[in-house]
Amino acid sequence: MAVEREVIIPNKEGLHFRPIMQFVDLAQRFAAGVTVHCAERAADGRSPMEMLMLVATQGAKVRVVADGPDAEQLVTALAGLVESGFGEL
Repeated sequence: MAVEREVIIPNKEGLHFRPIMQFVDLAQRFAAGVTVHCAERAADGRSPMEMLMLVATQGAKVRVVADGPDAEQLVTALAGLVESGFGEL
């Protein structure tokens, strides 16, 4: 069963390369697959290049959807990372 959560990008620079790599590194620690949605775009949460194509700026609503054995933990961890501003706040 898929688990999803919506978060808002809080950091001034939005999803640029450094926070994307933090997101991807964290996602890769889990078995569940993850897809990230922003507006009409979607990206594999384990692909830095796809994540860059989301063009998620400050204030953007992002939906994190995970499916797999540890989906709940994955979504909770990724949402916490985003809400913390990736350590940039």
